[in-house]
Amino acid sequence: MDMLPNVALAGGLAWASGIRLYATIFAAGMLGRFGYVHLPDGLLPLTDTWVLVVSGVLMLCEFLADKIPAFDSVWDAVHSFIRIPIGTLLAWGVFKDSGAGAQFAAALLGGAMVAGTHFTKAGTRALINTSPEPFSNWGASVGEDISWAGGLYLMWQHPLALLILLGLFVLLMCWMLPRIVRGLRALRQRLQRIGATLSGSAQPR
Repeated sequence: MDMLPNVALAGGLAWASGIRLYATIFAAGMLGRFGYVHLPDGLLPLTDTWVLVVSGVLMLCEFLADKIPAFDSVWDAVHSFIRIPIGTLLAWGVFKDSGAGAQFAAALLGGAMVAGTHFTKAGTRALINTSPEPFSNWGASVGEDISWAGGLYLMWQHPLALLILLGLFVLLMCWMLPRIVRGLRALRQRLQRIGATLSGSAQPR
């Protein structure tokens, strides 16, 4: 087994799943099915017709949902329970033929990557949605689409470059997540104050 491409594949699929889960499954499955890329044995189920049909339909739903302000945050919240386990499973599948230890390590690192990516994306989009205009939301969504496509290209064509960028992304993520948490906490407190004010003004005098 060539370790570098497989590490890049596991990390890239986990990262991409945190941004566009269904598009990642569909793209990997289609490319593998038509022989444009080599998929490890653990990922061959992605080339199954039913997997491609279901992931393709959900990919379109995901694309549309991600462009609707506020609804994208609802979508992200629900997919906290979907993106993270599936992204972890994809990283695990890359190392199916490498032994239990390598698979477990891949699952741990893949799970951490997809979870961090998902929460960074979801938290950032929740803060962006506090703006009344939709353009910042659309811009963020398009930027994610471009980053996702570029990441998949590097994953197969330039795995070392992808791993370097993923390392830089992890550093950025460690810097951003505490600030996102503080921003969301401040937003919640502001909403609570507004709710208390409205509740007080609605009571009869």
